[in-house]
Amino acid sequence: MDKGTATADYIMEDPREAMRLELKVDPHAWVQKYLAHRIRAGAQVLSVGCGPGVIIRELCTLDPSIQATGLDISDERVQEAKGRNLENAQANFVRGDAQAMDFASNRFDLVYSRMLMEYLKDKESAVKEMVRVCKRGGAVLLQDLDGQLLWHYPEDPVVQGTAERVVRALSSTGFDPFVGRKLFSLAHRAGLENIDVEVEAYHLIAGEIEPAILKQWELKLEIAGPQLARLLGSASEAREQSRRFLEYLCRPDTLTYSTVFTVTGEKV
Repeated sequence: MDKGTATADYIMEDPREAMRLELKVDPHAWVQKYLAHRIRAGAQVLSVGCGPGVIIRELCTLDPSIQATGLDISDERVQEAKGRNLENAQANFVRGDAQAMDFASNRFDLVYSRMLMEYLKDKESAVKEMVRVCKRGGAVLLQDLDGQLLWHYPEDPVVQGTAERVVRALSSTGFDPFVGRKLFSLAHRAGLENIDVEVEAYHLIAGEIEPAILKQWELKLEIAGPQLARLLGSASEAREQSRRFLEYLCRPDTLTYSTVFTVTGEKV
């Protein structure tokens, strides 16, 4: 998962976050599905909000002539990415803001972000920046969630009410649980053409949650604990609401889900 917003606003800034992000993605499968057919030999690739750098490490195995740059606002993520790519001479990682990147225009053949836009305050500027640094004839890929934390059935009024309350409060940081559906419009307004849109299920838990997925949710809520305590009024209330949500996921009769949008366009 790949973040690139101001560290002060990123609700998941924690030393354990790189590990959690790595557990959530299969880098080989993701690169093969979304990037491999878009990358040619000698390509210059930019990952905006590169996180711990595991996707960049994988995409560099496609061809030894590929050069990849990872950008992230978090110094911790950048250092983690560098550590995971010590033997990868094709990769470079820098700290920077996705909304105002310090790269020359028309530099990269492929620019992509994954699970980044949901956290940014100025999403439109970020997409315009991604298009600016992309070469003419190159591609920009945006991937993000829609419905995160909010879609469940049958609804538990307390769980649903708490989720909606937290999301409303986080909106001041730029967090948008419905950014996925907005990516097409953002890409269009930024000037991309030949835009392709894919929609898939992402979080899909039907019945009792699998133990490995439950551990990921437990870690996510633990990392978000300080922010939840601030938003809900106390640490004890944050713990109680987290417990209730996890119990909901463990029920045999509930379904929770979100979708993921992947929007890819060409700079002409």
